[in-house]
Amino acid sequence: MTVVIKLGTSNITHKTGHLNIRHMEQLVKVLSDLKNAGHRVVLVSSGAIAMGVGKLGLASRPSDMPTKQAAAAVGQCELMYIYDKLFSEYNHVVAQILLTGSDIEHADRRANFQNTVGRLLEMGALPIINENDTVATDEIAVGDNDTLGAIVACAIHADLLVLLSDIDGLYTADPHRDPDARLIERVEAVTPQIEALAGEKGSGLAVGGMATKLKAAKMTWEQGIDMIIANGAEPALLYDIMEGRPVGTRFIGNRGEGK
Repeated sequence: MTVVIKLGTSNITHKTGHLNIRHMEQLVKVLSDLKNAGHRVVLVSSGAIAMGVGKLGLASRPSDMPTKQAAAAVGQCELMYIYDKLFSEYNHVVAQILLTGSDIEHADRRANFQNTVGRLLEMGALPIINENDTVATDEIAVGDNDTLGAIVACAIHADLLVLLSDIDGLYTADPHRDPDARLIERVEAVTPQIEALAGEKGSGLAVGGMATKLKAAKMTWEQGIDMIIANGAEPALLYDIMEGRPVGTRFIGNRGEGK
């Protein structure tokens, strides 16, 4: 199975922006085990700006573009160093790919990206993809890694996209405010009623909220790719996901004729 796994900022950093060492080690161990089991894994990882914030000692996530880009430049270096170090302990090779919106929109560059990821997977490497925040601006940015995860999953014709975040999935209402809110385990299509359930984003260091996750679900649905929203607090749940057990909210890809 080819699976794209998106990690949110809250999955790999503390609120301070510094690395959550224990959680990162657990994630890498599980992902390495999935590769050992024969799965083709592509990682879409947030966290560059947040880690840059922590390493530079900034009080909060910057609001101006030059400081965001500077923080990303520092944080991406640190992020890939850690991924390389941890995955090497399990004899896995990682590769970094940084994208902007224009890379996806340009036909030749998109094809080059698809070919590169395909060859990396053939060679047994684990591609780690992030938006190129050091050069992206509001005009050309993908905008969030939920959307980037969907773009990647569609581009490489993945079997599954998993969005790991700090929430369990899609609820009938905001579970922080409504004690009667219940988790929706299966969604056949992203209807206006489903879209209306989107809440506000969570962590101050994060970008994506439920609205971006539903946007990603619409993109994967159109390509017949299933998508799962799950809480990344316990990385071992990826085993259950890969074995087909119900976890979080699963959005069923369009299985119509010609898909």
